[in-house]
Amino acid sequence: MTGTVTFTCTGSRAEAYSAAPSLTLDLRIEDGTGRRVHAIALRVQIRIDPRGRRYTDSETARLTDLFGEPHRWGETLNPLQLTTVPVMVPSFTGAITVPVAVPLSYDLDVASGRYFTGLDGGHVPLVLLFSGTLFYAGDAGVQVGLVSWQEEAHHRLPVAVWRDAMDAHFPDAGWVRLRRDVLDRLVAYRSAHAVTWDDAVDRLLKEAGA
Repeated sequence: MTGTVTFTCTGSRAEAYSAAPSLTLDLRIEDGTGRRVHAIALRVQIRIDPRGRRYTDSETARLTDLFGEPHRWGETLNPLQLTTVPVMVPSFTGAITVPVAVPLSYDLDVASGRYFTGLDGGHVPLVLLFSGTLFYAGDAGVQVGLVSWQEEAHHRLPVAVWRDAMDAHFPDAGWVRLRRDVLDRLVAYRSAHAVTWDDAVDRLLKEAGA
């Protein structure tokens, strides 16, 4: 049965009520043998393929920190790892669509977070790679096979879906990770001036002429 299962990503949506920022991909799985698939213990590796779209001038400027100067993008525009998630596929015959929960990070030290925040709109080209174990009905009872490592699926994730997922938890906001000693100094500055975090950083930027 190895190699008989194929995958298609049919849609995506933000999860507004999740505990942390996340989105859901709808994954359609088809088996062409006509046998009953009892279950699939699936692992889905999700990558961003930055070569799969064009970039505006403003996007190019923001992504220079990630990929280097634009004249080098032919060498540096390499796939970015988004996440790897397990998916337990229930019993089906023929085809089934299952949700794939994708956690998101707003940490700008993470390459995928920097990529997402650098985009004005359009889509994010995703590549889904699969591995796992199939349990299916055979002549001798339950049999075991492997998901072919050659199977993959592509999806054009709207940037608006990612933004909706982030805004559900951090509306009009972002996160920057700081060293503990730097954070302590920022806390002290904020307390001494009795201002919000935004005002504290804004004041410091103005003092630096930025």
